[in-house]
Amino acid sequence: MRTSAPCDGRRRVGGTLTRNEAKVLAAVAAGGGTGALTRYALSLWWPTPPGGFPWTTLVVNAAGCAAIGVLMVLVTEVRRQTHPLVRPLLGTGFLGGFTTFSTYAVDIERLVRVGHARTGLAYLALTPVAALAAVWGAAWATRRVA
Repeated sequence: MRTSAPCDGRRRVGGTLTRNEAKVLAAVAAGGGTGALTRYALSLWWPTPPGGFPWTTLVVNAAGCAAIGVLMVLVTEVRRQTHPLVRPLLGTGFLGGFTTFSTYAVDIERLVRVGHARTGLAYLALTPVAALAAVWGAAWATRRVA
């Protein structure tokens, strides 16, 4: 059997999880499922027409990046003593499930395939710019307010 060292330095055997790792895994799963369901609900509420610009995915990804900017400033700079499950639940879990790189890639492929290459290229360029601007802007604003 293979042994490995979990984050807390204790040794364990095989694929068993420590109690702490199980809590983190549960937090990521709960947050991720909730984030993905929220994104899916938004896509039903604000669907992208065939060949149309995927505004929903762009807004979701930018909003998720803004939220992670706020979260990271709060948990790493403002409230360093946050509960250890806050980042896994909200950051990796909810925001990881809410934002979507795969849908972004599929949206670009579909736009190009149906003859909207310019729109696809614009979306390809706009998304990372919007995402970076959102995370930087939100982090900056959070630092100013907090």
